[in-house]
Amino acid sequence: MTSVILLLGLFLYKNYFFTFDTIDREYTQKGPGPITSPTEKYTANAFYELYGGAAGGVNVWVEITYNNEGNKVKTVYYSDAKSNISMEWVNENTLYILNDEPKYPKSNRSIELEIDKEIYHENGLACKSWLMKDEYEKCYQN
Repeated sequence: MTSVILLLGLFLYKNYFFTFDTIDREYTQKGPGPITSPTEKYTANAFYELYGGAAGGVNVWVEITYNNEGNKVKTVYYSDAKSNISMEWVNENTLYILNDEPKYPKSNRSIELEIDKEIYHENGLACKSWLMKDEYEKCYQN
């Protein structure tokens, strides 16, 4: 009975108390960026997170720095990294993130995000998180 309660508690914690603080930043590598928005209000940076050792893979996340708000940082994108990754500002508040594998069209994780209102988390943990629900109006997942 104790193990059932423990497993249920772990499931609830992992699914409903998620934050981007769980990203392993110890072995990160710099990705595309920094790129500054047209009026220099925001700066976008991408980072790579290695996982699984030699046979593992790479995740990518994008952080937005609010230059006029004490350099506050917010993660707006998290996904498995593909071979073709780039970012560009569409306008002052909208960032286009290209993350695809040209040989595998179904693996495309590219998205256009209105950064004050939208986030993307590939497997949806940020979308289900009770702790993050006030940080966005719309959350996308694959």
